[in-house]
Formats: sequence, C-alpha cells, structure tokens
Amino acid sequence: MANNSSSTSKPSSSSFPVLIIYVIVALFLLFLLAFSPAKPARPSRRLKLRSNFSLPAQTGQEDHHQFAFDPIIAEIQRKREDREWEKAHAAEVGVDHAPAMEGQPEWEGYMDAEDYINTDNRFNVTKRVELLFPKIDADPADGLITLEELTNWNLNQARQETMHRSKRDMDLHDKNKDGFVSFEEYERPSWSWRFDEENATNDGMGWWREKHFNAADLDSDGLLNLIEFNDFLHPADSTNPNLVNWLCKEEIRERDKDKDGLLSFKEYSGGLFYLIRNHDDFSSDSNSHEENYGETTAKRLFDQIDKNNDGFMSAEELLPFIHNLHPSEKFYAKQQANYLLGQADDDKDGKLSMKEMIDNPYVFYSSIFTEEDYKLHDEFR
Repeated sequence: MANNSSSTSKPSSSSFPVLIIYVIVALFLLFLLAFSPAKPARPSRRLKLRSNFSLPAQTGQEDHHQFAFDPIIAEIQRKREDREWEKAHAAEVGVDHAPAMEGQPEWEGYMDAEDYINTDNRFNVTKRVELLFPKIDADPADGLITLEELTNWNLNQARQETMHRSKRDMDLHDKNKDGFVSFEEYERPSWSWRFDEENATNDGMGWWREKHFNAADLDSDGLLNLIEFNDFLHPADSTNPNLVNWLCKEEIRERDKDKDGLLSFKEYSGGLFYLIRNHDDFSSDSNSHEENYGETTAKRLFDQIDKNNDGFMSAEELLPFIHNLHPSEKFYAKQQANYLLGQADDDKDGKLSMKEMIDNPYVFYSSIFTEEDYKLHDEFR
C-alpha cells in the first residue's frame, strides 16, 4: 500500500535566507545610526533683533556706526526701524492714520522676525556664513578673507545703512516732494536758535548753518539731491572737498576766541589737543605714553600741525588731522574688522578661512545678541 503524503507541510527552507537578509539589513541600519555624526544642536544663545532707531539731539550727531554684518539681518532691522520712525514723524510727513499693521499687537511682527532668525531650517547661521564668504573674499578671490576685504564689506554695509536713513530723513525735509531739499525746507533744530550766529559757543558744530548747506551743494544749484543731502548729514564720510574744508573751519571757529580765524597755542590746548591726542595715531607714538599730558606733549603735537611755524593753527593745517576729530565710517568698519579677525582667526595668520568662519559663526552675529544671552562687545555700538 502506497504511503500517502503528509497533510501538514514543513516550513520551506527557502524562507531562512530571506530572514537572514532582513536581519543583516536591520543591523546595518543600526550601525549607521550609531556611528553617523550627530547633527549639531543649535546653541542655546538666542539671536535678538535690535533697533538702532533714536531721535538725535541734532543733525550730524546721530550714531550711524551700528550696522549688521549680514544683509538679511540689516534688512529686517531697517524695516523695524522704519516703523518706529513713521510713528515718531507721522504728523510731520502727513500721515494722519496709524502705520500699516498697527492693529496687530506690537510684538507680533517682531516675534515673527526673531523666530525666523532662530529657526535652523529658515535661517541657519552656518549656511549664511558659507553663502557670504565668497562675497567678502572678492579681491582677490583666493579662499582667504583679509583685513582689507573684511573692512570693505563692513564699510559697504554701513554705507547702505547710512544712505537708507538719509533717504528717510530727506523725505521728512523735502516739503514740496520734488526730490530735493532747499535750505528753506531744511529746518534747523529748535535748540539752536538760542545761540548767536557769530559767537563761538559750546553748542557743537554749526550743522544748521547755511555755510554748511552750501558746502554740501556740490553743483551749486541751491538744492541738495540725495547724495548731497547724505554728505550734508555725514560730512566726515564725504569726498566733497568743500565739506571737509568746512569741517576744518568749524573746528577752528569753535575755539577761536579772538576771531582772527586761527588758533593760538592757548586756544588749541584748551580742548582740541586732547581730542587729537587720544586718537590711535598719536596714542601709538612711543613719545606719547607720558603720564603727564601737559604743555610739553601739547606743544609737540601743535608743532606737528603748525607746518609754517608761525605759531598759529589754520584750517588748512588742520586738514590732514580732521578725521582724527571726525572719524569716518571706514574707521569704524576697520575697527570691527580687526575685532572679528581677533575673535575668529584661530591660526593667527591675519586672515579668515571658510573653516574659521564656520567654526566661529556667532562672532559675526554678536551685535544682535542681548546682554542676557551673551557678553556683548559694546565698543562697536
């Protein structure tokens, strides 16, 4: 009698290789997860946007040396500042209604911006540094950022910020909206009226005077265009020789007690000496490190300025030293570049590589940390 095949079949041996393959794949994936580099956690320091907006006491005395390293941050802060400016000058510019989005809570727009720069998938600081590096490394594009390249980048950022504010201020003074500002349209600050035009006073430079306006009017048409108006507000950064000469004459006028158009040693040593004396060029002089900043030191500096040795300082002789008294944006841009190099130049070769900037990305965003989150270097603000 033939044997019948069993009704219960045994498990097929072909299923074991499949199971082994699944086990091997699972172990391989676990290995990759265990040894793959962990995604770096975002630092606990939170970036906080700052507003540079303030109502200056007088034209020409505004602090324009605050600027953001990253153009995106700069644009966000400009928009915030514009809103504050619009509120402060609503009546003057003819805005008789609330600014746009005023119905929303004050913090809502700000919070959105800060959330943006603190969310990795929207604003990754390391990726921003990688993107900006080749734009800064421009002359030459050799994979290293020099002090000069970093200074030029900072200077360009500062100039954009300054021009934006000048355009906004020009809109305020351009009463007839023709794109120009006349001297009649420009309103001198109310506090200045209590000072006599002809007397040397302690009121600072004569920013409101017509001589200043005319010096800024490069084409002598009686009107200031945007470039001329920007120079009018920031003469220290102007390439207009008339404005630079005006600055020199104003420094002399401020201290010229006998009204002869020159400064004697006595008139100079009463204050101007200390302003020039504290500048880096003279502070680094080996002969200037004297404990006694008395008449000997003052006389030595006076003799350097008094080129014709007539015993008096003229506006022309002061010209080579005027930026000691009125530092330009380039001075501050170089200061900040030196600071950034000092903080991020790990190998101390005087240049920044891509790796050094990636390893120290928050150095370049320190100007928007709050004091509570990070120890700020306030010398640049």
